[in-house]
This record gives sequence, C-alpha cells and structure tokens, in this order.
Amino acid sequence: MTRTMICRGPDDEGLWIDQHVALGHRRLSIIDLENGRQPMLRDEAEATREVLIYTGETYNFRELREQLVSAGRHFRTSSDTEVVLQAHAQWGADNPADAVERFNGMFAYALWDTSKEELILVRDRLGIKPLYYLPTADGVLFGSEPKAILANPLAERAVDLDGLRRLMGFVADPSNAVFKGMREVPPAHIVRISRNGISEHRYWALDDHEHTDDLETTIATVRELLEDTAKHQLIADVPIGTLLSGGLDSSALTALAAEQLNLSGEAVRSFSVDFAGYEEEFKADELRETPDGPYIIDVAKHLKAAYPQSEHTNLVLNNDELMDPAARSAVLTARDFPGLGDMDTSLYLLFKAVRQHSTVALSGESADEVFGGYKEFHDPVARDAGTFPWLAGVMSRGFGVEGMSSWNADFLGKLKLPEYLNDQYQRALAEVPRRAGETGLEARMHEVSYFYLTRFLPILLDRKDRMSMAVGLEVRVPFCDHRLVQYVYGTPWAMKTFDGREKSLLRAATKHLLPESVVQRVKSPYPSTQDPEYNKSLFYLLGEVLDRGDSPALQFANVPVLKELVRTGGSASPAARYQAESVLQMDSWVRQYGVDVQI
Repeated sequence: MTRTMICRGPDDEGLWIDQHVALGHRRLSIIDLENGRQPMLRDEAEATREVLIYTGETYNFRELREQLVSAGRHFRTSSDTEVVLQAHAQWGADNPADAVERFNGMFAYALWDTSKEELILVRDRLGIKPLYYLPTADGVLFGSEPKAILANPLAERAVDLDGLRRLMGFVADPSNAVFKGMREVPPAHIVRISRNGISEHRYWALDDHEHTDDLETTIATVRELLEDTAKHQLIADVPIGTLLSGGLDSSALTALAAEQLNLSGEAVRSFSVDFAGYEEEFKADELRETPDGPYIIDVAKHLKAAYPQSEHTNLVLNNDELMDPAARSAVLTARDFPGLGDMDTSLYLLFKAVRQHSTVALSGESADEVFGGYKEFHDPVARDAGTFPWLAGVMSRGFGVEGMSSWNADFLGKLKLPEYLNDQYQRALAEVPRRAGETGLEARMHEVSYFYLTRFLPILLDRKDRMSMAVGLEVRVPFCDHRLVQYVYGTPWAMKTFDGREKSLLRAATKHLLPESVVQRVKSPYPSTQDPEYNKSLFYLLGEVLDRGDSPALQFANVPVLKELVRTGGSASPAARYQAESVLQMDSWVRQYGVDVQI
C-alpha cells in the first residue's frame, strides 16, 4: 500500500506497526528536510503516546509552535508535522477538533492514540489534500488515494451504479468515492475509528453572518488577507514557483508572490502552458474569448520591470505529447479513474516540467469559486435552472447529461443520472446556511456560491492534487485560505459585482500590482488544445476500439453514435470530443486498470 504512494513521496519512507494498527508513509520533503521523517512519534514517560502520518502544510505552524513552547512543550524538529503532533497532545486530547480548529493549511493525516487505541483521520477545511477510507469487517483501510487502498487484498477493485453516477455526474460527493464501498473523509471532518465503530465529525463549516464592512473596508480586508496568505504559503526549504495563465487569478497571485519574495531578496519564478499553434488556431467561443499567451507575456514583462530578478518559463505542448500513450496512461494511473482528457494530460505535463525547477508551486485555483468568476454566476438561465449551475450553463455542453449520448439506452436507464443529480442538488440546497430575512438574488447567490465551493471546487482540487503529486510536486492554493473563503462568502453579491464585472473584489484588491490588460481581461477557462490533429488522433483511437470490438466498455456504449462520430470526425464540437474521450478512458480504465463493473 505504501509503495503505491512513491510518486507522492519520492524522498523517504517509513512504517510503524503495532498490534492493532499499521501506518505507512511516503515523504515529499518540504520543511526541515533532515529531521521531519515519518511516522512521527510522541513519547512520554518512556512510552509512545501518539503516532502521526501527515501530508500537506500547516502554514501557521511557527505561530502555533511559539504557543506550544510557552505551554511547556519541547520540540526535536523544526517541522510543521511535529507542531501538529504536539498540538493534539496539548489541545486535542479530549476533543481532536480543539487542536484541528487552530490549523491554517492544507492537510490530511492519520493519528493513532496508543492508550485509547483510537485512530483519527483528519482533512483540511476545503478538501485540498485527499484522504480516502474503506470500512472493513473489523476496521478501516485508508490512504491518500484509492490506489493505496486497492493494493490491499481486502479491497475490491469494483465499481457499481452508484460509483458510475458519481464518476459521470460531475458533482462532488465524499460519501461516494467511485470505487465500491469507498468513501472520502469529507472536507472539514474528523473520522474517528475505535472499538466503538466509525464516526464522522465536522469541525468547520461556512456560515452566512451579516457583513457589516463598507466597500472600501471590504477591498482592504481582501487585500490584507491575500498578502498574509501569500506570505505564509511561500514558506518552504525548497525551490518554489507560481503557475501563471495570464488570467486575473494567477496573475494576481504571481504578483503577490513577487512582492513578498522581493522583501527577502528572492525572485519569483512563474510557469505557464501553451499549445503548439494555439494562437493561430484559436477561435473565440462561448467559453474562451481570448488566448492566454499575450496576457502571460504582459504579466511577465510587468513583473520583470518591477522585479528584474523574476523569471518566467513557458511550456509549449504539441499533439504528439498530448497523445503520448505513456502520458495518458500516467494520467489515468494518477487519477485512479477517468478524468478530463487533454486538460488532464496538459496539466500533468506542465507539472512534470515545473518539477524540474521547483518542488512547490502556487496556483490560482478556487478564485472563481470564491469571488464569483464563472459565467454561470452571471447567467440567469443557468443560475435559476433548479440544478447546479455548471450543469445548466455553457460549461455543460462539453460534459454531463448533454455529453451522455455516447452511452446506450439500457445503460442510461440503469444509471438514472438525472434523478441522481436532482437528489444531490436537493441535499446541497438543504445544507446552505441561511441569513434571516434574505430573499431574491442575494439569497440565491449565497446558494450558488455554496454549491461551487462544496460540490464543484473539490473536483478541481482533486484533479490538481493528483496531477501534481504524480510527479512529486506540491501545489498550494492560496485562494483556499479558509479565512478568505469565509470572509468573501459572507459578502453581499452586490458588493462582489460592484463594478458590473466578475470578481470585482479581487480585481479591486490587486489591480495596483497588474498590467491594465490583465485587469480588464474577461474570464477565460483553462486552455484546451485547438489543434485539429488532436481530434483526428482521438477519433482514430476510438475507431480502433470500435473495430477491435473486444472492449468491455462497448457493452455500455451507443456504438452507432460512436461510429458516426468517427466517420465525421465529430465536427470538432466540444461535446463530441468529450464523448470520444469518455469512451476511450472508460475502455482503458476497465481493461488496463482491471475494474470490475457491477451493474
């Protein structure tokens, strides 16, 4: 099980085994490279009291360490891992949440209490770092990824209809981790396992308290939170960089990082991805109005003028690299199940290139969910459709229910995807915190924001974590700082759109750091290759699967529709590309990954 996690922890390994527990760890060394080995033990009176295996970062560990030292705690290392361990001993002995609530970071960990014979599994507030578990007859198997659990003979490498619904529905649901019987530790939860059984406890949730700050104060507070977050998330004992797409989010983050690093005499190093011929082939559509390249150049020049030591690297991918069987196989192995096609492969290849220069990278992920950047936030039809807006707006035309015609009627009848999605929607709607007396657009936008933060963002965070950790790169997401998320969530929608644009607060808080072109740029999603050769290659592979005729995935497929797609080349539509990608990935998943589909 531990060996499957080598990609996440290439630097070190450790095992700790006792009568009722076996803990395995792979380490990616970020802080205190020499002394932060795990599993980490806390001994007292010549006996081991707790054992911890931990992944991620607790960004306020230095402040917590000072508090713990003042309370009489002694440290052997300078790592954040030992701070988490000592914090549980100091504050969480009776209730683990009393320790966890003090942590600001992205983390997933398991802590074994030897005297209580109790294991706790803990995950950060937004679910940035993954953590899965599988109940067994007399305990649990757990790991950072499903593959760790599937390596144990007690786990069944199977998926049933519920798992397929979760896979195809594009709605996050921690209670359903695709593989049969497997669950995620939900974001902001502690799972306790003992002789009394298994229980889940929530230690944090978004709340909708009244926002009393005026606009000027709100913008200043957002700026202060961003600056503080950037300062804390730039702490590392290894090289660190930023991911730059030329959009407002990543540009603002790169500029904030450059500002903070300059204070200590260091340089920011940024990285971007582009596709061969992208600008020549680029055609504006409902999703993307502009290519990234010119804006990336503007930001790089702007920062170079302000901070001459700054550096930028642009990775250009061609069709052969995107269609490379080894890369596509590595992506499927990293994700454990089908994903987003070329957008996954390009992200994997970008991270692989970044890893040659840096061990840590900062990403602008989640700014759209926090500040209201997606088009569906501003589209009344999608916003008020009575479902998750991303399933009703422009984005849905490439995936989801509209992209399901590649599957046959018998399979879709068993799948009952519309009913599943409606049930998920009603569950999410019932969770939304309510502000007394709030109605109309303001009430609805709090619902929409909640949906994106709890049902959409986790999918993107999981993708980013899997693609980055597959190459041993730690990607941090400053816009997921829970203080920022909570503050902006409680801000009225009218204030979030005060200038008539998307992400008004983020733009106002960071425009002083950015070139005017980026300040005025309209939201553009992560790029997807527009090279016609990619579609040709994709439909050629699909044709091979159909001609071979032995793929287990074909029993679920609408073969006549797929043959027509191959014949016409899909007319280059996003939905057609999604259909081809989904069938090809299902074929690889079932055949190469050895998944038993039980329907």
